[in-house]
Amino acid sequence: MIIRVVNTSGHPLPAYETQAAAGLDLRADLKAPVTLQPLERALIPTGLYLEIPIGYEAQVRPRSGLAAKKGVTVLNSPGTIDADYRGEIKVILVNLSNESFVVENGERIAQLVVAKHERVEWESVEVLAETARGAGGFGSTGKS
Repeated sequence: MIIRVVNTSGHPLPAYETQAAAGLDLRADLKAPVTLQPLERALIPTGLYLEIPIGYEAQVRPRSGLAAKKGVTVLNSPGTIDADYRGEIKVILVNLSNESFVVENGERIAQLVVAKHERVEWESVEVLAETARGAGGFGSTGKS
């Protein structure tokens, strides 16, 4: 699949780091470093503008290493970029650690996964089909 992209960041385009990777790393496009204090969030620009084909979305997801090592993650994860959006891709980063975190220009801050999706049509009914689980909610299928 080819996705048209405008890159105003001066950084390389997102790329898969391994042959089997699902996500492409997004980099911060900053004029100056941004410091996130504990529990602070910020909208971090990437300098990327995408033309995603209809029937697909791009999902912005956390980088596991950044989350595990620094406690920094994507707040609205996964963030959805719709096919008709043409603005700059920005990432809502949040610092969930007890220490400040500095986001540097060019730093890998999130990953982007492009996924096919379906559109639904609703069918109003009076009753839904029965299942073994039924209306059981959180934790209803076992202890773990």
